[in-house]
Amino acid sequence: MATSSGGGSGSGGGGTYSYRNGATHSHKSSSKLDTHTHKPLSLNSSSNSSSKNHVKSKSLGPSSTTQRRNSTTSKDHHPSVPGRVRVAVRLRPRNAEESVADADFADCVELQPELKRLKLRKNNWDADTYAFDEVLTEFASQKRVYEVVARPVVESVLDGYNGTIMAYGQTGTGKTYTLGRLGEEDTAARGIMVRSMEDILADVSLETDSVSVSYLQLYMESIQDLLDPANDNITIVEDPRTGDVSLPGASLVEIRDQQSFVELLRLGEVHRFAANTKLNTESSRSHAILMVHVRRSIKGRDAGHSSENGNHPHSVKSLKPPVVRKGKLVVVDLAGSERIDKSGSEGHTLEEAKSINLSLSALGKCINALAENSAHVPFRDSKLTRLLRDSFGGTARTSLVITIGPSPKHRGETASTIMFGQRAMKVENMVKLKEEFDYKSLARKLDVELDKLIMEHERQQKAFEDEIERMATEAQHRLSEAERNYIDLLEKEKSKYEKDYMDSIRKLEDQLAMNQRKNEDSHIKSRAEKETLLRKAAEGEVNHLKIQVSELKMSEASRKSEILKVHKMLEEEVHQKEKLEREIAILQSQLLQLSLESDQTRHQFERDGLEKDVSSVDSLTSQVKHQQQASGNGEKPSIAKLFEQVGLQKILSLLEAEDADVRIHAVKVVANLAAEEANQGKIVEAGGLTSLLRLLQSSQDETIHRVAAGAIANLAMNETNQELIMSQGGISLLSMTAASAEDPQTLRMVAGAIANLCGNDKLQSKLRGEGGIKALLGMVRCRHPDVHAQVARGIANFAKCESRASSLGTKSARSFLIEDGALAWIVQNANNEASSIRRHIELALCHLAQHETNARDMINGGALWELVRISRDCSREDIKTLAHRTLVSSPTFQAEMRRMRISY
Repeated sequence: MATSSGGGSGSGGGGTYSYRNGATHSHKSSSKLDTHTHKPLSLNSSSNSSSKNHVKSKSLGPSSTTQRRNSTTSKDHHPSVPGRVRVAVRLRPRNAEESVADADFADCVELQPELKRLKLRKNNWDADTYAFDEVLTEFASQKRVYEVVARPVVESVLDGYNGTIMAYGQTGTGKTYTLGRLGEEDTAARGIMVRSMEDILADVSLETDSVSVSYLQLYMESIQDLLDPANDNITIVEDPRTGDVSLPGASLVEIRDQQSFVELLRLGEVHRFAANTKLNTESSRSHAILMVHVRRSIKGRDAGHSSENGNHPHSVKSLKPPVVRKGKLVVVDLAGSERIDKSGSEGHTLEEAKSINLSLSALGKCINALAENSAHVPFRDSKLTRLLRDSFGGTARTSLVITIGPSPKHRGETASTIMFGQRAMKVENMVKLKEEFDYKSLARKLDVELDKLIMEHERQQKAFEDEIERMATEAQHRLSEAERNYIDLLEKEKSKYEKDYMDSIRKLEDQLAMNQRKNEDSHIKSRAEKETLLRKAAEGEVNHLKIQVSELKMSEASRKSEILKVHKMLEEEVHQKEKLEREIAILQSQLLQLSLESDQTRHQFERDGLEKDVSSVDSLTSQVKHQQQASGNGEKPSIAKLFEQVGLQKILSLLEAEDADVRIHAVKVVANLAAEEANQGKIVEAGGLTSLLRLLQSSQDETIHRVAAGAIANLAMNETNQELIMSQGGISLLSMTAASAEDPQTLRMVAGAIANLCGNDKLQSKLRGEGGIKALLGMVRCRHPDVHAQVARGIANFAKCESRASSLGTKSARSFLIEDGALAWIVQNANNEASSIRRHIELALCHLAQHETNARDMINGGALWELVRISRDCSREDIKTLAHRTLVSSPTFQAEMRRMRISY
């Protein structure tokens, strides 16, 4: 079967047709529009009747092509015009595979382009007939398709209307070829997107008008920006008043020439998702949406209004804003519908196919509801239908091209596509002109007028200030003259009042002398009377003092007897103190002996080469008991003997003794007692845990820190004690101790205590929030392998708890270990020579990998290679099996290994 040079199919079934644009081809764009050789699809044409069904079309009103050049629609009145969705069908020619496989079978469709209808064969003698607005054969050129499908919509957009051009059909039938072909190698193959922009740029004036585009894809119900791949979750915003849909988060690029537009299309095509299926070697896995915003200024609109009354002042005329028209062209390249049994999709490709079919099904439901005039249209069932709300049943002028293939083995998909187009032809939109006043231009004019007024105001202000300054100078002269007159009058008045004042002073002095002579006689009499009264009062006071002296002598005798009693009590206290000091000396000698025994036992334990794990302190206690029982003397161990003789409360009280040696010996005894599980509950109940934590906070002694941390590590092996340690701020104190410690053994004990706490599922968030993970990572500064082993054990315990929470569904975010930067150290030590370190690190990697959210971070951090190595070379069979199962079950790891060509 012959193939058209202009028409073509998407790459389906291994055929020779390719609709994807190569990234390296040079662009050849014609500066002139192609000559119209075909009659455009009339916006007023009605569909022909068919034997299958009859579609009643409604007129859209006057043709937009006759209004586009001289439209003067009033801003105050824009009636909506009914306009049915226009549908054209395009047949793809057979590809190479179909030419071979279906050589003995006729095509399942027969086109009658002159009648604008097609026949869908049921069998050799029966067929169904369908009518469309346009029927395009496999020989139809790209230019012909553009003229009948897209050009009327583009012209409507230039006139200020919204327009939509959409392609729908089975995968591999030529949708992307029809819409998005760039035509770099053959300009005749240019698609609707490129040709639409050529017409738009040829018609607009870039000095007064603007053209901007957004290029998006709807992938797995997520709207992503093809021009900015990092912007992969754009939200849809609906105007509650008008119902208009917008995407404020999408990139909006202004277009100045055709070449820049083609480059944007090429960039977006590179970022669009595609996959190889049995039906199409490069099948689109997302819906592509191109939005072109055209903003045009309408000149001369106010001429008629201003000429009606020539007496209007210029300021009133200038306040009339110019009018702009805003049209939006939406070109939608839908992903092809497919049947899973035919496409062979599986894994992630299968999930993509399900998402595509669901969104297309939602679109079909909306078309059905609109065609049947249903009271409810389920636009909100899918983001695709929300985006196309204005295109179907809205205010946009919509043109739909459905693409079909000739192969009889895909007759079911072809019939479904045809029925979709038939239902879409029943949908009517109310096309409305998008025109508004350009208040921004008016604002710029008003800014100019305002600048002029400000300058005039400044000139008048300067003149006013000069006049004020002149008047102030004149007033100052007058004020100076008045002050001089006032000073002269004041001097005269002053001399007059001074004279009167001196006369008054002399009169007062004479009167005062007379009064003083009278007062001297009366003063002598009153003084004698006062002296008599004072003498009587003094005699009474002396008598009162004598009485107080006698009382004091009596109280002094009673106090002396009390002092004798106090002396006796003090002597008794001295004897008691001497007795207590002797008891303390006995306890110190016993503590010293116990300390020496515990140190010897610890050294013996380290020489035996056992695993240095704080969680195994119970074994140290068992070894001490065994050695003491082996002595054959029949006596109880010294620690238990001391515990019985002295009592736990007295031992714990010595933790707060002033003598540093006493505290050291006491904390060693408590550490040895904590090694026995039977003693742990008693120690916690008696406040031993609180005392140990207080020692970490208050003491500066390295030995106390080391032994106290070891005791806390033993107590932390019990889940109830773990919660008590966390509630009393234990993790913060351990972190502070780790930050200040330098001794490897101290760091080993602290790391062991934190590692035990890491194994509690309930304490994960609190332990991380109080710095437990960072404290573990901070201790790797010490190069001692025992410290690293405890750090690795803590990380493994924490990762295991997180893995368990992920499997139970209680944790969905990525690992706290990754967020706190532990992954780099884990990967670095995954192949450590020390088996105790390597074993815990391998377990941590396996547990982290079981949570799919961590997969991408682990790939970026190099952990994938270590997981592959563990699954192949690990000496522990259980860890090896766990790593293998994790790699196989993770889609992200599988995809990355395929990309890196890792055979697994």
